[in-house]
Amino acid sequence: MPSADKVNNLVVISDTHCGCRLGLCPPGGVFMDEGGMYKPSKLQKKIWNMWREFWDDFVPMATRGEPYAVVFNGDIVDGVHHGSTTQISHNLEDQAAIAYECMAPVVEGCEGRYYHIRGTEAHVGKSARDEENLAKRLGAIPNEEGQHARWDLWKMCGPKLVHFLHHVGTTSSAAYEATAVFKELIEEYVESAKWGRRPPDAIVRSHRHRYIMCEIPTGRDASVRKGRTSTGHAIAAVTGCWQGKTPFVWKIAGARLTTPQFGGLVVRYSDDELFIRKRIWTVERSRVE
Repeated sequence: MPSADKVNNLVVISDTHCGCRLGLCPPGGVFMDEGGMYKPSKLQKKIWNMWREFWDDFVPMATRGEPYAVVFNGDIVDGVHHGSTTQISHNLEDQAAIAYECMAPVVEGCEGRYYHIRGTEAHVGKSARDEENLAKRLGAIPNEEGQHARWDLWKMCGPKLVHFLHHVGTTSSAAYEATAVFKELIEEYVESAKWGRRPPDAIVRSHRHRYIMCEIPTGRDASVRKGRTSTGHAIAAVTGCWQGKTPFVWKIAGARLTTPQFGGLVVRYSDDELFIRKRIWTVERSRVE
């Protein structure tokens, strides 16, 4: 059984969509089931360079070299979905092999403190069967039902409580990009209050392929100094992704105008405070002709 020791750092990534010609792919290419080979595109090589910078430079800096756990927050493979033709291969074993090659060093780097969240069924199969198989192969820590890829995760980061789940609402308007994220945080607090449960200090979602963070003051962890009350806070964040713009994105209002947001984040507890460090990249828009 992998170690589930408590840590003060949770590294969160999601939406690699391995198996897509716009998703994460090793720079040396990948061999297919029938013996052929796929070579990554120029964009995929850029994404891989970001991926390596994230793990080689950002994570050690953000965690201060301390031990960390990794949470993969869903959609590790692209699957065969919506009649799309952007996949490297429609053989799901090929897609799984790509994802395993990308993620095995990550699991080794966190010394087995690896958790996996189930993503969207259109990508990872009904009941996330393809994600479950990969998570088990990678050695993800199972939940109480024995699921290696779970629907959600409540995880301590130091003394703070963080909730992970893949899905969150979306919007076609940049002016309301924070609305669904803030709403998710409020609903977590309402649900916790209804049943007398501890509310999360932070929630992390994915699915939208766009980073955002909302933070609100709360009465939790309040302290009084010189007659003034210092409040605590609650955080809601959405991760970036590791996939370029697909044909579906090019027709979505709002999203069709933006460039991709690649990257991940670190939830960290230090100096009696929980906070989030992120590393997000993008690429240039189409050139002027």
